[in-house]
Amino acid sequence: MKTREASELGPKLYLVATPIGNLEDITLRALRVLKQVDLIACEDTRQTQKLLNHYGIEKRTVSYHEHNEMIRAAELITDVEGGANIALVSDAGMPAISDPGFRLVTLAIRHHVAVVPVPGASAFLAALVASGLPTDSFRFSGFLPAKRSKRRELFENIFASPRTQVFYEAPHRLLETLEDLVEVLGLNRQVVIAREVTKIHEEFLRGRAGELLEKLKLRGEIKGEITLLVGKSEDSIQTAAAQVGVRSRVMQIMSQENLDQKAALKKVARELGISKSEAYREFERTKSTT
Repeated sequence: MKTREASELGPKLYLVATPIGNLEDITLRALRVLKQVDLIACEDTRQTQKLLNHYGIEKRTVSYHEHNEMIRAAELITDVEGGANIALVSDAGMPAISDPGFRLVTLAIRHHVAVVPVPGASAFLAALVASGLPTDSFRFSGFLPAKRSKRRELFENIFASPRTQVFYEAPHRLLETLEDLVEVLGLNRQVVIAREVTKIHEEFLRGRAGELLEKLKLRGEIKGEITLLVGKSEDSIQTAAAQVGVRSRVMQIMSQENLDQKAALKKVARELGISKSEAYREFERTKSTT
């Protein structure tokens, strides 16, 4: 029985998913395509060579990464138009997902080159389905901003999100990111940290943002690839402030503890397990009705 690729005429660009950790997480189709193509474009040829060696695949490779993709994309499309079948792979997972590839795909489409996805492992999908957070509606946003101001702005924008949010994060920034998350989204936001998914030291940390922050502070250095998942907004958290009465509690603390409004709001937010932003919004809302 002929495969779909074998039965179709013309050279193609194949987008081939590779394992994200465990080398067994690769499809039979992916292995066949890697054996049959004329050239494999790799994010890192050394990393891809480990996979090829493991499966006894001898194939010419060429680098394709963020620093050379503008020039290399044009070269690869020229090769395809000349009759070559080419596979694009990243170091791990599906190419073009938080990895180079988009430029090559769009160029291929403009040149009427067939683009064939060969699906497989994906770190954020593996983390999502095992997280325990709702999967009926989610958003994957790639890597979080490195700058704290931009990161907090992003968290502000998802404060009332009705869907699970999925991000990648560098391990050396994880604690700082969790601090920002607690500050903006509150102590009680459901969070899952998926570390080293499919690898030997795979780990899932699940719980409230404040709890996980304290746990990781005690751990010390954090290593490995991180997927950070943030639960959807909980209506009970948003209404808790109104039930307790943020304004009255803020005024009480200001009077009893001789604190200014900003400090009192911060303390009330901590008490309720909500963000300072939500406490302030509720404070202002009740002020306008009195």
